[in-house]
Amino acid sequence: MAALQIEAVHKRYGAVEVIPPLDLTVDAGEFIVLLGPSGCGKSTLMRMIAGLEPVSGGRIRIGGQDVTGRDPGARGVAMVFQHYALYPHMSVAENLAFGLRNLRTPAAEIARRVADAARMLELDALLQRRPAQLSGGQRQRVAIGRAVVKQPQLFLFDEPLSNLDAALRARTRIELARLHRRLGATMVFVTHDQVEAMTLADRIVVMNRGRIEQIGSPMAVYRQPASRFVAGFVGSPAMNLLPAVVAAGDGGRLLAAGASVPLTGGFGALVPGAALSLGVRAEDLRPDPQGAWAGEVEVVERLGERTLLYVRLADGQSVVAEAARDATTRPGETLRLRPDPQHLHLFDATGRRLPAATGLREAA
Repeated sequence: MAALQIEAVHKRYGAVEVIPPLDLTVDAGEFIVLLGPSGCGKSTLMRMIAGLEPVSGGRIRIGGQDVTGRDPGARGVAMVFQHYALYPHMSVAENLAFGLRNLRTPAAEIARRVADAARMLELDALLQRRPAQLSGGQRQRVAIGRAVVKQPQLFLFDEPLSNLDAALRARTRIELARLHRRLGATMVFVTHDQVEAMTLADRIVVMNRGRIEQIGSPMAVYRQPASRFVAGFVGSPAMNLLPAVVAAGDGGRLLAAGASVPLTGGFGALVPGAALSLGVRAEDLRPDPQGAWAGEVEVVERLGERTLLYVRLADGQSVVAEAARDATTRPGETLRLRPDPQHLHLFDATGRRLPAATGLREAA
């Protein structure tokens, strides 16, 4: 059963349409991440789902019920914001219970739900503290706990980890993933951080300029980006994208970065002379004395588990390649790079991805 259905929902501010009509269905128990850059419309869409922003058209259904015109409190949702918004004069226990008291929930039921949420989020020892006595991560867990005690049909998270430092963000991501498994709840999570999206999502919804660019599992979006925008946005580092031209002949080669690059079957009929974008991820571009491209290493980024080389090619374009983890390459060295012909991506003049090569395995 669908927990959330968005049907032709759009948003206008006066004459400006910020979200054209879009459709999205979220299944019960799914963890969906709305991913995109600032200003792409993901938070606006989230606010319309929550009822904090009116829709300009379309329908929103939660649990099969049309909630388009309902107040936020009548939608069966709970929202966690970027800012914790805890009551500073209340203890953790009081913050957790406050919303339930406003709903006139029986005291015994409030106590049970608060105790369950505190145990689940490891807040048991903090129930009598006030927000000023908590760390940032503990405050965020309290904010999440306030949502959990409501037992909503739908959890909404609007960039809840943005205010945390890097180490704490990583720990809290794992805590959220565990929470989702324990609750089996339906969650919609807004972020511009692709690591959060890749870690948490069952499916990622990539947004750009108010539109949905692609919906898919994390690895499907990473391995088979539907557009040049997705290819350049998802992945760290982003996919290398180079202008290319189909070589004359059988269409089995491209001219890119001043060199001829072979293709491996399955792209369909390519018109000689057609202008395309060639995409290759860093892990599929490696140093090789017989490689098609020559360049100078500008930066070597040693990350422990991998080593990345930032290389300026002979024609002035820059790419990122992956070297052996213990590579001794230094800035200023010249080398050749070989793109793996089995893992190339082609995008047409409109930015849409051409069908994958037969050598590419579609991600689940």
